[in-house]
Amino acid sequence: MCGFDSRPGGWPICNMPIPKAAPAVDRRLLRDDVYRRLRDAIVDGTFEPGEQLKDLELATWLGVSRTPVREALLRLGASGLVVALPGRSTTVSVIDPKALRDARDVVAAMHELAVREVAGRLTAEDTRRMREENRRFAQAIDAGDVAGAMDADDALHRIPVQTLGNLAVEAVLEQFGPVVRRAERLRFGTDGHASVGLHDRLIDLIDAGDAEGASAVSFEIWHSLPVE
Repeated sequence: MCGFDSRPGGWPICNMPIPKAAPAVDRRLLRDDVYRRLRDAIVDGTFEPGEQLKDLELATWLGVSRTPVREALLRLGASGLVVALPGRSTTVSVIDPKALRDARDVVAAMHELAVREVAGRLTAEDTRRMREENRRFAQAIDAGDVAGAMDADDALHRIPVQTLGNLAVEAVLEQFGPVVRRAERLRFGTDGHASVGLHDRLIDLIDAGDAEGASAVSFEIWHSLPVE
């Protein structure tokens, strides 16, 4: 249907017809999906430190073009998970103590902020979910299931962050969290039992509305990660 601009010399104004049978658009951005697949493969050890990453081989593996792979590698380079040598190669970075310490301190600060702000504000369902994730974490540690432990640990800490709803905090954790996760994978592969008790204390303090106490325990949790 068309009308006319009322101004002198105005152009016809038409509404674009929308097909009634238009297929739904997949809202997942391909480049984000490729980035997450590659990021997770580095964090879980599928791609080991020092391993060369070739965009053509990665594109074939993921069933995509080389463009989103190259974009993902640039993002991974910005977070320190890969090292790119222009015109030569891209390799998975080794775990550098200083880079890990820097990332850990930033990630810890974001989680401390989240638990301080949401203390006393979690719903009963949120608290139940955190306790359930800690039970799942403990079971995974007992079973030597590192992947399961990391998944449960991530889900537990994500609840206060999501409740806070601070997009800046989420963006920082999205960038630097994977650097810390690589080191956590090594720790959970040897012993993560101490984290179970710390998680319980954290949940109790958040539930009681003790912002400073929850913040202190959050600091202890993240700073217990060895960086040497």
